[in-house]
Formats: sequence, C-alpha cells, structure tokens
Amino acid sequence: MVPGETWEKLSRQEEKQQTFLSRFIYPVIGLITLAAFLGVLFTRKEFDFEIALKITIRTFLSVSGGFFLGAYILNEVWKGAFKQAGNTDLCRMFVGYSSALMFVLNIVTALLPEFFFLNIVVLYTVYIIWEGTVIFMKANEKQRLKVTIITFFIVIVTPFVIEQVLRMLMPGFRI
Repeated sequence: MVPGETWEKLSRQEEKQQTFLSRFIYPVIGLITLAAFLGVLFTRKEFDFEIALKITIRTFLSVSGGFFLGAYILNEVWKGAFKQAGNTDLCRMFVGYSSALMFVLNIVTALLPEFFFLNIVVLYTVYIIWEGTVIFMKANEKQRLKVTIITFFIVIVTPFVIEQVLRMLMPGFRI
C-alpha cells in the first residue's frame, strides 16, 4: 500500500485514542525495547546484563518520550503557527503513524547493528508525512510543505534529543 492510500484508510476509521495507544504505540515501543535488549545481549562479544538494561532503559525513554513530546510539540505548533484548533489525539496519531518506518528501523538496527546503513531509509518518512498532511491532518496546500518539514524534524529529532539528554545527565547511560 502506498502512503496516500494508507492515510486515506486511517482518516476514515474512527479510532479512539486509547485504542490507538494500546494496539499500536505501546506494542511497538515494547518491541523496540525488547529488540534493544536482545540486540545488546546477542551482538556484543561479552554477555553484560547491566549494559543491556541500561541501553534498554535509554531506548524505552527516548522512543516513548520522543513520541509523546513530539505529539505535544506538534499540537502546540499546529495551534500557534498554523492557527488550527488544537487536537492532541490527532497529533498523537499523526506522529505515531508517521514514525512507523522509524520504529521498524529501530527494531532492525537494534537486532542487526551491522545494517546501520539502512537508516538512510528514514528519509522516506518525508514522503509519508507529505501524504498525510493533507489527507490526515487536513492541512491546506499552502501549509503542506511547512507541516511536512516541521513534523519530520519533530519525528526524527525529539527521540534523538531525549537520548542525548539522558547521556549527558546520567553518565551511566554513556555506552
């Protein structure tokens, strides 16, 4: 399925926020966290449970915090810069679905770190977001480029910033 068709299908379904979180976001965050734990245990030369736990905690906090903070920031930008009615649920769903490719890449690179070069595929997220801005977020064509760029940076940067802050504030997480 191409992103436009998928966004169309998602915009037609009446999904409650709690259903979206419990059926999509929480399981995906759990899979990413599990992949980070197993990736450390099975790809390192030494078996170090402590390092595995630290990386797992850092991964969990950066992915879940990146999602929730990203949705909050997008909602605030949506209200402020685009003069639209704030809709936290819509912004959460948009950030979550826009992050799907990044979530899959997190799982793959956690389990197979030698495939780090796959991270270039994250650029396809721009197209996913581009398609979703008009269909899912109901942005007009004039706003489309701005919404796409802002959302892309929110989706990519917030988990990275949270991870870097954790590394700075908690020296034990510098692994």
